[in-house]
Amino acid sequence: MNLQDKASLLSGRDFWSTEPVGGVRSAVLSDGPHGVRRQKAQADHVGIHESLPATCFPPAVAVGSSWDPSVAGRLAAAVATEARALDVQVNLGPGVNIKRSPLCGRNFEYYSEDPLLTGVLATAHVKALQAEGVGASVKHFAANNQESGRMRISAEIDERTLREIYLPAFERVVKQAGPATVMAAYNKINGVYASQHPWLLTQVLRDEWGFDGVVVSDWGAVNDRVAALKAGLDLEMPGNPANDAKIVQAVLSGELDEADVDRSVSRVRTMTERWRPEAAAFDADAHHALARELAGECAVLLKNSHDVLPVEADVRTIAVVGPFATSPRYQGGGSSHITPTRVDIPLEEIRKLAGDRVITTDPDGADLAIVFTGPADADESEGYDRASLDLPAEQIELILATARAARRTVVVLSNGGVVSLEGWHDEVDAILEGWLLGQAGGGAIADLLFGVTAPSGRLAETIPLRLQDTASYLNFPGEQDHVRYGEGVMIGYRYHESAERPVRYPFGHGLTYTRFEVGDLKVAATGDDTAHVSVVVTNTGERYGKHVVQLYVATQAGPVRRPVRELRAFTKVALEPGRSSTVAFDLDARAFAYWDVAQGRWLVAPGDYAIQIGENASAIVAEEILKLAGEVIARELSLDSSVGEWFGHPVVGPVLMRHIAATMTEEQQAVAAEHEDLLKMIESLPMHQFLSPLGVRLPDEAVRDMIELSRTHQ
Repeated sequence: MNLQDKASLLSGRDFWSTEPVGGVRSAVLSDGPHGVRRQKAQADHVGIHESLPATCFPPAVAVGSSWDPSVAGRLAAAVATEARALDVQVNLGPGVNIKRSPLCGRNFEYYSEDPLLTGVLATAHVKALQAEGVGASVKHFAANNQESGRMRISAEIDERTLREIYLPAFERVVKQAGPATVMAAYNKINGVYASQHPWLLTQVLRDEWGFDGVVVSDWGAVNDRVAALKAGLDLEMPGNPANDAKIVQAVLSGELDEADVDRSVSRVRTMTERWRPEAAAFDADAHHALARELAGECAVLLKNSHDVLPVEADVRTIAVVGPFATSPRYQGGGSSHITPTRVDIPLEEIRKLAGDRVITTDPDGADLAIVFTGPADADESEGYDRASLDLPAEQIELILATARAARRTVVVLSNGGVVSLEGWHDEVDAILEGWLLGQAGGGAIADLLFGVTAPSGRLAETIPLRLQDTASYLNFPGEQDHVRYGEGVMIGYRYHESAERPVRYPFGHGLTYTRFEVGDLKVAATGDDTAHVSVVVTNTGERYGKHVVQLYVATQAGPVRRPVRELRAFTKVALEPGRSSTVAFDLDARAFAYWDVAQGRWLVAPGDYAIQIGENASAIVAEEILKLAGEVIARELSLDSSVGEWFGHPVVGPVLMRHIAATMTEEQQAVAAEHEDLLKMIESLPMHQFLSPLGVRLPDEAVRDMIELSRTHQ
């Protein structure tokens, strides 16, 4: 290939495909991740017009609440089959951005507010998709947590917050699943566009994590093509001949090393050769049935007073009301919008299961009223954020009017992000959080209402009492093209639990039609910073069901502020009535670590760690304390280091104490012992002030020896 050929290979031929140059075949990249949005060449590319029919599986907002990697994996395998049938080599997804604010308009495309839950589900998705020969594109790298100003906003984030919250899901997918591509986001991070961020794309992604695939831009995300190529972005999408010319000119002028071009060319070539799956056909009916089964795993039963659900045989008259009963909402708007092969209508599916029971739209001679409600389609979409968590006023009035009229009322929600339940929550008997469940959601909801399947979903994000109670409230969506992540690592349940801020329903909450007990928690250290945990789960109810075992770690060890607890492992257990199962977890060092900005790496501090099993993030049902040796960090000291750092140094501290004791009389030592509170006042002083003429006098040689001692014991 000549230089021009190389440059043209690094941008698309058109909106969806790469350039076939120098024997390198073209590859088609198409939107996902909960289906295949394959558009014809003459169609638009922003989701307004139709794409070729494909199964619309449950979006990530629903899959996140399944807490089940097998749900994510089975979905992705089916998507891969349809991608092969539609001649797609790379499916754009999954989206693994963290739900920083419930107002993010694209939250329906993301799994969770927790990086572990997000990472585990996304890894399962990528593995299953790529096992079928279709490449994945993990997006949007990184910190794409809002739609407001997304093309230019600068996310101002400290490194600890990036490392602990916004990067771990990407890291897990890259290290464990080896995705074909990683998609660079539109936004800036600390003033530098993600698409031309050397630290992000090369130092972290490639050098630290070992990514060897293609970094592709989000569509239209490249601002400076030469800077992006230098930073590690290989493929610009869609095609841009003007930018190809800039690459050629930069090489000819010496601004850009041709070796950088060759490296990216090699990566794109490898992608087009490796991800070349054989054509396949898919069974639309079988995939629709799968979509229904998976959707049933995702809905969350929030409330079930008087065991009104499942609908029992003594309920003879059922009122079904609300706009989504006949015109269901099952996906969000924007680039992931799928043209479904068919759509289940909730009212029709309920009629199929109700038998000879009377179905009416009048909640008044009704034994049970079911209200289908949620935000409008236009309220949740890519491209803009939500203005409020409230349901439309007319929907709230419908719920309240129905609750006044019917003997029992069930609300079924269809929404891409959490909605406020305030003003009507206490007036209804049951609430089924249906999220957006895909094209078979209507049938899945009917199955759940009538007990054909039991609800087993758990909240992957907190439902607050008020928007003002959320951690990012004062900093979202930012101002003047900057958004400050001032809450740091304290987002979602980490904030609510640490600040003791009450919520309507906590992260991890979800009911089912049976009861589970957890006991016999056993915890054992398996090293200085690893542990083995086991617990017994028993179905003590009268129905089959599934329970999500949630393991949290709580600690205040180390020099940084830690959340009250953090999710560190989970699994979903299926049990018949009266049956038990022992669940085991092996916790590695990352389960206990924090990101140490001074050391520039993960560290496990010595100390106590509480291993907690939770019904959810607020309700802990079992706990054992684990003592870990961790890693003692002996930092290099200087006269600018604080007095507290000197005294707290594991090697120098005792030496310093002996030197000071030698300079003090017994009377002075007694006074110091009596006034420990005064000693705390000087802990933050720089050591040079502590050793000033008005402070403690130590020989200069002794001070130099202690500094050298700290240097040799790092």
